[in-house]
Amino acid sequence: MSGADTADSTPALAGALASDVPHDRPAFVTPRTYLEQGRPVMPPRALTAVDREQLDGLRTIRAFLKVRTSYDVLPLSFRLIIFDTALLVKKSLNILIQNGIVSAPLWDSKTSTFAGLLTTSDYINVIQYYWQQPEKLAQIDQFRLNSLRDIERHLGVNPIETISVHPERPLYEACRKMLQSRARRIPIIDIDDETHRAMVVSVITQYRLLKFIAVNVKETQMLRKPLRDLNVGTYSGLATASMDTPVMDVIHMLVKKSISSVPIVDQDGIVLNVFEAVDVITLIKGGVYDDLNLSVGDALLKRSDDFPGIYTCSVQDALATVYDTIRRSRVHRFIVLDDEGKLKGVLTLSDILEYTLLEGEENE
Repeated sequence: MSGADTADSTPALAGALASDVPHDRPAFVTPRTYLEQGRPVMPPRALTAVDREQLDGLRTIRAFLKVRTSYDVLPLSFRLIIFDTALLVKKSLNILIQNGIVSAPLWDSKTSTFAGLLTTSDYINVIQYYWQQPEKLAQIDQFRLNSLRDIERHLGVNPIETISVHPERPLYEACRKMLQSRARRIPIIDIDDETHRAMVVSVITQYRLLKFIAVNVKETQMLRKPLRDLNVGTYSGLATASMDTPVMDVIHMLVKKSISSVPIVDQDGIVLNVFEAVDVITLIKGGVYDDLNLSVGDALLKRSDDFPGIYTCSVQDALATVYDTIRRSRVHRFIVLDDEGKLKGVLTLSDILEYTLLEGEENE
């Protein structure tokens, strides 16, 4: 699932992108809309035919997840990289970059046990730690993954997530565990029949879960209610930055709000780009932390050429449209724009998964 597929966009938005965007601005991908314009807003609490269809679609998706296992979601062929907790942080970072991945399971070879999942948040914790104690930066090359807990305690942040799911358990259970822990991925852990010890099989991400639904459940087409009528996504209190904002300021925003991205806007609120937590990995590759002093605009120029672009939608789009985009392209989040390209909100994969699992569930 590499680059983004080209999706249809509205003429107005496409025109704005062509005329106002700097040459280094990534391509925006706007999902198609299946909505009929001008559809009247139904009275509150009135259960319309569209409401019933929406709930039926959600029930079908949840029923599907309850009869499928975590094994079912895995591709026929895949690569799994596991880090020993004794590995140097610098080496782990280089391995992630070389293999184009942003997380890896941790394994404690002394106890032969699963030790959690290493993610971009852990590297950001390291950055925060040395930002607070610059005199210790010279020691960073000797820092090992098994010392991450010390950093977590110093910063007062949540420890590395150690939730997991057995491969034969229902996929619905994996989804619920991810929602409860706010994790964006969950390792699949099995027990070896001979040694009776745990072994890491793979890692399921929110994207792979949602794509599995989009590919296999045609009832996602029943989710026709527009986002403006759903309680899904974030539309207030959004963290934003400009192209001139220092990268460290954006990192502080990511940590303070426990988010994975910050939209980059101009003085008129037009979205120009998005700085993502994974962008931090590129900036500190090789164990050099000097690039953290750059502005956001300069930092984004260091992205690889295969960056898939920014995926957008509007409040008129339906979840059916969103699921269709996930089916066709590798998506991490949607930036919600108005007709002028200004920021309205952010729709994350966590938001989509939470709505899919919980909306109307109490009535089932």
